[in-house]
Amino acid sequence: MSAEPRSAWAALWRQLPFFLWLVLVWMLLWGQFTVLSALTGVIVAVFVTLVFRLPPAELSGRINFWYLLVLVVTFLAEVVWGSLVVAWHVLNPKRYPGTAVIRVPLTSDDDLIMTHVGVTASLIPGSLVLETDRDRRVLYLHVLGLREGADVQAQLEKQRQWVLKWERRIIRALGSREQNRAVREETA
Repeated sequence: MSAEPRSAWAALWRQLPFFLWLVLVWMLLWGQFTVLSALTGVIVAVFVTLVFRLPPAELSGRINFWYLLVLVVTFLAEVVWGSLVVAWHVLNPKRYPGTAVIRVPLTSDDDLIMTHVGVTASLIPGSLVLETDRDRRVLYLHVLGLREGADVQAQLEKQRQWVLKWERRIIRALGSREQNRAVREETA
């Protein structure tokens, strides 16, 4: 087998998780886990991947299950806590919660890590990603819950550090060895 077909098979193998994800999303959209929905999901996934050609997303090939568990548990706890805080802001008639738009420069240059950080920050109540600057690796977030009278810059910096902490958690769970090494050096 020549080098070109071998690299094509390797590229297909790397894209297999995304292809299977498309099939699973198709089955979830229809709410059916049948052979027919799986077959139509494969057809739709082939169509989508052939018509909407995107550059291949490179996975690190590494998953740290301990940090992934920590990430999931922490995420669920933050979703519950964020929901309670936002509900308190809504139900508290005495005070209007302060808001701001902040700029968070990320440390990683990986598109998937940036996407995971943006999605995570948006899913936790109290913050929402408004814009991403892929070239500069910057997320712009709308945050809720700034207190009047307190040091606003300190509150904004706390929000930035919160997003960067999520980036470190995601890198520890899903990042490459080089990304993990950079996170360890940064925190040390």
